[in-house]
Amino acid sequence: MRPTASRRAVLAGSAAAAMLPFLRVPGARAGTPGELTFGLSSFPPSIQPWANTGTAAATVKLMIYRGLTSYGPDGALRGELAESWQPIGTQGWEFKLRDARFQNGEKVTAADVKWTIEQIAAERSTAYFRAEMQGVERIETPDDRTIRIFLKAPVATLPIMMASYHLPIISRNSPRGSFVGAGPFIIKAQERGVSLELEPFAGFFRPGLPKLKRIRAVAYADENLRVAALRSGDVDLIEYVPWQSMDAITADPALKLDTVDGAFMFLVFNGTRAPFNDPRVRRAVAHAIKRDELVRAAFFGRGSALMQLPVAESSLFYNAEFKEGWKYDPDLSKRLLAEAGHAGGISCSLLSTAQYGMHKDTAEVVQQHLAAVGIRAELNLPDWATRVAIGNRGQYDLAVMGTAADSNDPDGIANFIDGSLAPSYVRSFGLRIDRITELLAAGRAEFDQAKRRDIYREMERIAIEQAPMVGLTWRSQGYAMRRQVTGFTNLPGALTFYSGLTFETTDVA
Repeated sequence: MRPTASRRAVLAGSAAAAMLPFLRVPGARAGTPGELTFGLSSFPPSIQPWANTGTAAATVKLMIYRGLTSYGPDGALRGELAESWQPIGTQGWEFKLRDARFQNGEKVTAADVKWTIEQIAAERSTAYFRAEMQGVERIETPDDRTIRIFLKAPVATLPIMMASYHLPIISRNSPRGSFVGAGPFIIKAQERGVSLELEPFAGFFRPGLPKLKRIRAVAYADENLRVAALRSGDVDLIEYVPWQSMDAITADPALKLDTVDGAFMFLVFNGTRAPFNDPRVRRAVAHAIKRDELVRAAFFGRGSALMQLPVAESSLFYNAEFKEGWKYDPDLSKRLLAEAGHAGGISCSLLSTAQYGMHKDTAEVVQQHLAAVGIRAELNLPDWATRVAIGNRGQYDLAVMGTAADSNDPDGIANFIDGSLAPSYVRSFGLRIDRITELLAAGRAEFDQAKRRDIYREMERIAIEQAPMVGLTWRSQGYAMRRQVTGFTNLPGALTFYSGLTFETTDVA
């Protein structure tokens, strides 16, 4: 019999505490004023600035790189390397750069912005935003502080897009094979697979920042060890607080917990081959999941069911009419499978990872629910770096994913459902639905909010029918820290994984 949630938590916590003295990372002890030890959930597979290799990598990128725009602690869009921006007609944007320097001491100029966009859009680029940057028609640099970007079609969301941690501006004079950014910290050393050492960049453009004298980012792939390291004082701050530990952390007077709802779990498909190239089979999966049970089993009740596209209820673009679009209906699942020629059921692989408990637990519960309607899924649970690589290559049938949208704007979910974009582990492999791509482009081009709402309503209607992804659950995403840590903020909603921006204001007493 499977242990209950509370019993599993006790057993896991006890095991972690018992193992900690033998698995402590040398030199990881926290507690020195001005020097922060940060418990990463995994060692970044890569910190290439324009690639998507997961949220641990994104957090490190937010320490060392900066883009034209970003977000303040309240989630509002703010200027970063650009101090202002304005549209030029309907197909252009002008950004005025502030007086900022790269970590090689050179000034950030319009030529660097132009070069960055050209590298991302290059023919052999593997950048996450390659397709979007290929929509740039021309770039003008009338002076070092002015960059004018003209697009092939109107893009009302370009300033939001430029805030992505996958779009930092890099010095065009970076040594071959390396990338010089303009962020508040510089990587000084790293032990592959174990830790990174960062020091403040004295030339950072915000006066008096960063406050910290040093950051040591230590990878604790085991989530229970990560919590144990915080509670024992080995680290000052951790990401990805496991849900079973949140109550204990909240009750600990030496610690504080900062959580937001905005991250979510979902399923993606391999659309290049049967059976998941058939929307009826994808919908059969969507209607087979008991999402409330999934919230309890994987997130200890800290979340809610997600039966539509991941647009928050607080958004102006939320469509309540689709709230139960993929509701639990096993009889419908079986009918859809029969209609698709699979009345006897199907066998497939289900990719996830054992490195993150919520990914593994989600996959196990999904596996059980699918089996009940005749979909026999064999689990593949590699480490995170392998899971990313397998996902990018499309070596799976069905896969569990978990992340947050690129922004709180509905265009922020484009990367999960636009099959015209370059292959990525975050979206279904080889699954292109042309009408969804067209509507996303239309929404991106529309400046009138009411018209945008109508566009996204139509897009969601098609998404419910075609299931380019399947929503599972919203989840509460948490950071935990010693009470001596100040200035670190978990950004709201979909921006939770941008919280690394606030390392520039973080301090530790």
